[in-house]
Amino acid sequence: MRILHVVSSLDPSGGGPPEGIRQFAGAIRHRGGHTVDVATLDAPGAYRERDFPAEVHQLGPAYLKYRYAPRFTPWMYANVDRYDAVIVNGLWQYHSYATWRVMRRVRRPYFVFTHGMLDPWFKRRYPLKHLKKSLYWPWAEYRVLRDASGVLFTCAEEERLARRSFRPYRDVPFTVGYGIQPPRGDPARDTAAFRRAFPGLEGRRLLLFLSRIHPKKGCEVLLDAFAEVARADASLVLMIAGPDQVGIQGRLQAQARRLGIAGRVLWPGMLKGELKWGALRAADAFVLISHQENFGIAVVEALACGTPVVISDQVNIWREIAGCEAGLICSDTRKDATRALRAWSALDAGARARIASRARECFAAYFHIEAAAGHLLEVLLRSRSHA
Repeated sequence: MRILHVVSSLDPSGGGPPEGIRQFAGAIRHRGGHTVDVATLDAPGAYRERDFPAEVHQLGPAYLKYRYAPRFTPWMYANVDRYDAVIVNGLWQYHSYATWRVMRRVRRPYFVFTHGMLDPWFKRRYPLKHLKKSLYWPWAEYRVLRDASGVLFTCAEEERLARRSFRPYRDVPFTVGYGIQPPRGDPARDTAAFRRAFPGLEGRRLLLFLSRIHPKKGCEVLLDAFAEVARADASLVLMIAGPDQVGIQGRLQAQARRLGIAGRVLWPGMLKGELKWGALRAADAFVLISHQENFGIAVVEALACGTPVVISDQVNIWREIAGCEAGLICSDTRKDATRALRAWSALDAGARARIASRARECFAAYFHIEAAAGHLLEVLLRSRSHA
């Protein structure tokens, strides 16, 4: 098949869709006989990634928060016949509405990956923004989903939650899964590179947060819980690694100072390559007390490294992880997060080793991208045969 992914941006600091596209494109191309392209609203020359497993068409520049890109629609009309399937990644920006208009006019099927953007958490957290989206919904995103040949979800929990945010709502849902390829780097080399970069961590027990620094990620709750547990365990260190997209890191650092843990919290920014994988391999546990998380690529990356996770039950894959006993699950509250971190800190070395082994087993059972890519291809091929 010839597959086109459409996405607002491939900037990796923007969250999960760029990484998801990269993982799916690589897995599908490995199967042979398929080609994958990406159309993005990025300006030409922006966010080029070496060895990206798809041809990228950068059709920006894009303007305003809506990311209106004048070149996108003409390019789609000129090229859409080259593809057997078109997949829209994400909602609420120009690329989804424009793709709907093009595909409706040329009478071609398309699919939508919502990437958690219909989760009702946003309705509760940002009521005024939700009101604005509700006005936009009936004449734009509702139609994008209604007319799609399939709306693709990463897990059953995401599909269930998507129906609770907006009315009217109509779709043809498919839960295809999500995941990553196992890390290919050398574990010893990655870990050594990380330890060289952060020599002060020698002999310490590292709790790792590796994600965007954003209000929905529960960083305030994590700092409060860590402060409680760190009083009883002098070996614990917390690393909060990720891009500060909305300018809240300063506030979080002030919170750490008030809690008396500023010297035990590291803020290295976004980690990439061997430093990222070294951090995941060196950590005692990966922590994400998120208030809303559609899937959590970084959670799965930790499992693939055999690193146990401590996550909230607002991370939509928590049931799979709990079923595998590959980590500890808590609510997204200070009290329960503190309980979970205390329980992890109290485990002996044998118990931690058993959970680490189950983390790898959990990844292989549920989150290897090859299975998800197979499910996605089945959906796309079935649609083509019915066209």
